[in-house]
Amino acid sequence: MNRSLLLASAASVLIVALPGCAAKNPVQTDPVDPSQERQLAGDVKSDAKSLVEANNRFAFDLYAQLRGTNGNLFLSPFSISTAFGMVYAGAAGQTAEQMANVFHYPLPQAKLHPTFGALVRSLDRGSQLGGYELRVANRIWGQQGFPFRDEFVRITRQDYGAELQPIDFARDAETARRNVNAWVAERTHDRILDLFPPGAIDAYTRLVLANAIYFKGLWTTPFDPARTLDASFQLSATEQVSVPTMMRQGLARMASLPGARMLELPYKGDDLSMLIVLPREVDGLSALEASLTFEALQQAVGALQMTPSAIPIAIPRFRIESKFMLNNTLATLGMPAAFTPGAADFSGIDGGRDLHIAAAIHQSFVEVNEEGTEAAAATGIGIGTTSVSTSFYANHPFLFVIYDNVTGSILFMGRVMNPRG
Repeated sequence: MNRSLLLASAASVLIVALPGCAAKNPVQTDPVDPSQERQLAGDVKSDAKSLVEANNRFAFDLYAQLRGTNGNLFLSPFSISTAFGMVYAGAAGQTAEQMANVFHYPLPQAKLHPTFGALVRSLDRGSQLGGYELRVANRIWGQQGFPFRDEFVRITRQDYGAELQPIDFARDAETARRNVNAWVAERTHDRILDLFPPGAIDAYTRLVLANAIYFKGLWTTPFDPARTLDASFQLSATEQVSVPTMMRQGLARMASLPGARMLELPYKGDDLSMLIVLPREVDGLSALEASLTFEALQQAVGALQMTPSAIPIAIPRFRIESKFMLNNTLATLGMPAAFTPGAADFSGIDGGRDLHIAAAIHQSFVEVNEEGTEAAAATGIGIGTTSVSTSFYANHPFLFVIYDNVTGSILFMGRVMNPRG
């Protein structure tokens, strides 16, 4: 009988699953610049830059696979990369090789896992400074008496903050499922519920890994609710709906891309931002999704310029919930061995060859309103320096990214096809 391991990544409200650190917001007596306080140590900066680039490339690879689905879309690629980083610590042979290729992991395992830990600690430091609430947490549940290798347990605990909690899947899988789901719900302020559906955890499960990320950030410059009004949102060239639209006027950083414009909406603290990429044409989202790359986004961020004068800004309020089974998607990207009984090699977990990934689930939530953003979860070439338009009305389908300005990490990304859901 093949034994299975389950991997969950919960995301949205800025939910990202990372090392188990609960964010706190102590009062600061002196002003502190989060962008400086969150800088990584010199000996890890180079490795972190490589890992962030790898994570962001995976984000665009994954988005390309998922964009064919209908309607709104939201996910936390950072959460998924981190969750699979834990699993990678126990992978070997062809399984490890395929995982490294799909996730673009650029570092040997001895450096990769501590670097993941450094990125999470940097985010946690920003949360401690009080600009936003960010919780990144990892946890592992393992079958009682199962021979987990000491090195796997050490890496997941030390670098990901994921404690191994013994549990009895074999005798009471349903209670185990409820316990796992309760942990995810608590870490995401009940934004991610029932991550593992009935039957997803059974008597043959030997290991469950969960990664949860929760984010709640306030805009540096909030929108006045009194100015929110119903306005037209073009679903297509021929169809429109009326949606609550937030409006304000002020200075903003913008950039031009081929066929699109990008607006930066920073969160309090200014080390995290939402980037809204709006096609110039009402029906231009599909072409934008097909052409936008990690390099193009990176160049656009570097080209952001402050408008010379205050401009009108209009953004619809929206709320998105998504849930994906990632097995087939990741297999298609190039790592089928991890999900195939008999082919999977996770001997780094228990020393044997019986384990495979039975289910990889990602669930996410995001809500954007006048105050800011809440998210939780379980991403244009030849950018010019031409002047930007005199307004920014997000009144037709657009992409958005929640971006870490300090490390360059894409924490969340998605699209709004219809703000009404």
